[in-house]
Amino acid sequence: MNNNRDRKYKEIPGGFFISFEGIDFCGKSTQVKLLASKLDKDGYGVIVVREPGGTEISEKIRSILLDNSNRNLIPEAELLLYEASRAQLTRELIAPGIKAGKIILSDRYFDSSTAYQGYGRGLDIESIQKINLLASSGIKPNLTFLFDLDPEIAQYRYSSLPLFKDRLEEEKIEFHRRVRQGFLKIASAEPQRFKIIPADDDIINISKIIYSAVTDIIS
Repeated sequence: MNNNRDRKYKEIPGGFFISFEGIDFCGKSTQVKLLASKLDKDGYGVIVVREPGGTEISEKIRSILLDNSNRNLIPEAELLLYEASRAQLTRELIAPGIKAGKIILSDRYFDSSTAYQGYGRGLDIESIQKINLLASSGIKPNLTFLFDLDPEIAQYRYSSLPLFKDRLEEEKIEFHRRVRQGFLKIASAEPQRFKIIPADDDIINISKIIYSAVTDIIS
């Protein structure tokens, strides 16, 4: 979704890129929408994207990645499809948005590849980081919110929702435990970029914390 395309907006020199990370059902997608609405009301130019997806080509790749019929997709192919989707999204929307002085809100970015395909699938972390650099054109988020949630709580949310569950959401809880620990390791290595949010907190309270953290930086 690309907002504020045709109206004047408060321009941020050099743009501002925020990513939202965490295991499935941690609530990050809800917080992306809430923050986007608040920043839009404040007059900023906001671009909201998701991974995988965000562009016509990237959404086609998303359909392959999340299709439950593709259970034989090997980890290396999975990684490269995510990176291809990311490369298209970065070149087509993220880089131009940053250049235009807008705020980019991305529901997942390259940290998810490190957490899911690296720590979750067991692929080489260093190799993933190199591919991440290529796919992202070297563009790194200014700020990353990590929504930390116990996988057991996420699984409860998962089981209580009458929704379609994609290929990754259907993975066993041990996989999601590895992914969670992976995210925490990634965040501990870059404390200046990451802000860890307890994802079992109240939705409104989380929204206030996020909005305050962002406006403290951009205002």
